[in-house]
Amino acid sequence: MRPDDWYCTQDLTGFLAHAGSFLRSRPDLHTVALTVTETLRTSGLRAYGDEPPVFGVLELGGQVRAAYFRTPPFRLNVTPLGPDEADSLAAHLIALGQSVPGVIAAHDTAEAFAAAWRRHTGGRNIVSQRQRLYRLGNLTAPHPLPAGRARVAGKEDREQLIRWYGEFNDSVGDHAARDAAAWADSRIAYGGTTFWESEDGTPLSMAGVTRTVAGQVRVAPVYTPAHLRRRGYAGAVTAAVSRSVLTSGVREVLLFTDLSNPTSNSLYQRIGYRPVADFTAYDFRGARGF
Repeated sequence: MRPDDWYCTQDLTGFLAHAGSFLRSRPDLHTVALTVTETLRTSGLRAYGDEPPVFGVLELGGQVRAAYFRTPPFRLNVTPLGPDEADSLAAHLIALGQSVPGVIAAHDTAEAFAAAWRRHTGGRNIVSQRQRLYRLGNLTAPHPLPAGRARVAGKEDREQLIRWYGEFNDSVGDHAARDAAAWADSRIAYGGTTFWESEDGTPLSMAGVTRTVAGQVRVAPVYTPAHLRRRGYAGAVTAAVSRSVLTSGVREVLLFTDLSNPTSNSLYQRIGYRPVADFTAYDFRGARGF
């Protein structure tokens, strides 16, 4: 397999025209590519930062076999690859002079690409996070539910959403993928965040959902302030937003968890989420010329 079996573009429309059917063929494993490109399509190419995003496709025999994207300065995101495909992708990106700060992909793919990047550049690989992708099976509401109710966040909640989005990213030790105000405005526009609130209307926890694309929705983010945790609010709001998605007619409801957090992994399984695949994020350090 040759590096020039891949091609690279900054044309989102062209990328989706070429690779859209492939991405929709596995909306679960390709959920991040689908939801990020939908955000770029609806909110503009600067939705994730000032530097334009980059997209790529592997095509063999007239068939799309894999795809990647990167929204600088964040990690490369790539669909499942075999070892030879991962090696050719690393060589392709190096030939283009692309700086790659890391990769996130299904576990075997991430390992294969990280190893290929190390071989080609002499850099070091550091595992920064291990995640598990879940799909909703039969929804089971927590019992008993905590006091309170679910409510879709509106314009009056903008400052609360901005603050909690920042706190969520701080809590998971990651950089915000989007400007907090832009994220809040986007979610308000399509009713994309739900609160669990107390009986007096005080927000206690939140669960967001991505826009529907390719028949799938991903629950993200789920956040409860530290002083309100372990009271059942996260489970209640996640079950509420999951039920709302099902009621809308969407049947593919997904979410990611951090595997280092056994509490959240146990919680989501109790309410009906079942494992699909494990993902690994690597950060790259010390690559020659990069």
